[in-house]
Parts: sequence; structure tokens; C-alpha cells
Amino acid sequence: MPELPDVELYCAALRREIVGRPLQQVRIASPFLVRSIAPPIADAEGRTVAGVVRVGKRIVWDLEDEWFFVFHLMVAGRFRWKPTGAALPGRISLAAFDFSTGTLVLTEAGSRKRASLHVVTGRGALASHDPGGLEPLEAPLEAFEGRLRLENHTLKRSLTDPHLFSGIGNAYSDEILHEARLSPVVLTSRLTEDEVARLYRATQRVLREWTRRLREEAGERFPEKVTAFREGMAVHGRFGQPCRACGTPVQRIAYAASECNYCPTCQTGGRLLADRGLSRLLGKDWPRTLEELERRRPHPR
Repeated sequence: MPELPDVELYCAALRREIVGRPLQQVRIASPFLVRSIAPPIADAEGRTVAGVVRVGKRIVWDLEDEWFFVFHLMVAGRFRWKPTGAALPGRISLAAFDFSTGTLVLTEAGSRKRASLHVVTGRGALASHDPGGLEPLEAPLEAFEGRLRLENHTLKRSLTDPHLFSGIGNAYSDEILHEARLSPVVLTSRLTEDEVARLYRATQRVLREWTRRLREEAGERFPEKVTAFREGMAVHGRFGQPCRACGTPVQRIAYAASECNYCPTCQTGGRLLADRGLSRLLGKDWPRTLEELERRRPHPR
């Protein structure tokens, strides 16, 4: 799922391409995309785009007369900038938005159509689409700590809760926690003030650095490769590969359709975190430390 650095990248590109230009035509390819009924999306045609902003992981187009398009790309939704009037590309197409300078195509890979578009009028209606998470790059340390301690959850859950923090998801939470040298499963109530400060600084560093890197990579081109797995990430998507800081094989906890990646040496004092499925299945056979894991691995012949 595109997170804060990726969504900011999209917003910057969209501002260059569509702000100040009227939306000429909307072509909807998938009936699952538009989740609102009134006002009808066709009535937005002819309205000029006044701005593009990020609200959490959502991308909002501010059209004249307080009309708003609220996009949530979910896991596989992606924008592509094409020549004006470009045809919709096959089964992955959700919609096309035609401007005089080009056509923005919205696609979604896979059979599950989860990306959404809400058309709303008025800032009150727009506010209902804001989960209310704290903006991590704008908040002072005191506000960050207050939000972190608002509820007692694991760090991984708290960082990825859109009602607590804005724009952080599975990928960048892994990177933040590795940067902070903190376990993903430690409870927020157990953090010391020093650990909170370390987490705050890591959050700022990781999100700013990746936003900068993605913008530099894209340059003036419209972003074509928006992915949760980036070359140069420390632990996310690197299960079994050496930690970039210490060389220890990166481990993971699998849950539902997602996973958490971490370094045992840098983050958990060498302890392997229990994988909910495998540890229940294996019971006492589940290794508790890296040393146990190494002993149980078959030797190459």
C-alpha cells in the first residue's frame, strides 16, 4: 500500500500535471471504484483542479466550488500519466481522467478491487474521510509521545494505526523500528522517555529520507514504480537476507495477509519473535534464539 513518501510523490507529480487545469472528462471502467452516490461524478467535469493534498494515505483533489475527489489506492491502486485520450488498459483499468495536457489513468492489479474514489462537496464532508492520525513530520516530540501513549498497543500496531499516526504503513514502520533499534512487539506503555525520543527521531529521519530519495529518483517524470519494496531498505521485504547494519539474517512475523520484518540482533536482543501460526503449530519446537535457529537449520551437503 502506498504510504506517506509514496503518496507525497504522487501528490507532487499530480500538482505539476493537473492543478490549474479543468477536468474535461471522467471515464469509469470499474463499477467498484466510485463509492459515493451523490453528487454524481459526471457533474465534476469542467471544474478546475485547485489543489492536490495528502490526507493520511488518501490523495485528495480540491476542485472549484469545494468539490473533492478522495482517492484511496489501498494495496494495488496506481496512477499512470498518459497522452490525452489514452485508451484504458485492459482488465486492470479502474478509470481515466482526461485533461487538455494528458490523461490520468487509475489501475489496480489483481482480482480484488479495493481502491476507492469518493466524490464529496464541502469541507465538512471531506473531514469525514480523515482518520485523524497525527502528522508525524509536523508534530513536536511532546505531541508524538502523547499520541503514542494514548492507547497501549505494540509499537508495530500503533505506528500503523491511521487513527494514531498519519501515512505510516507496513513497510515504513519496519524501517522506522529498525532505525530506532526497537522491537515491533514491545508495548507502548513500556517505552522509556529515551526510547520514545529515539522512535520520534527515527520516524522523522526515515520518512524524510525516503521522501527525498523517491523524489530524486523520479525527477520531473511521473512516478511509474510505486512499491512497498525498495532497494536500499534495511529490513522490509528482506526476510533471510543480511541486516544492512549487522549482517544478521532478517526475520519476520507473518500475520493475516501481511508480515513484519525485523533484525533480532539490532531490535530484540537476539530473541526470535513468535510467529503466530508457526509457533502455535510447532509449540516447544519453535526456536527462541538465533543460536537455536542456526542449530536446527540443516547443514548443506
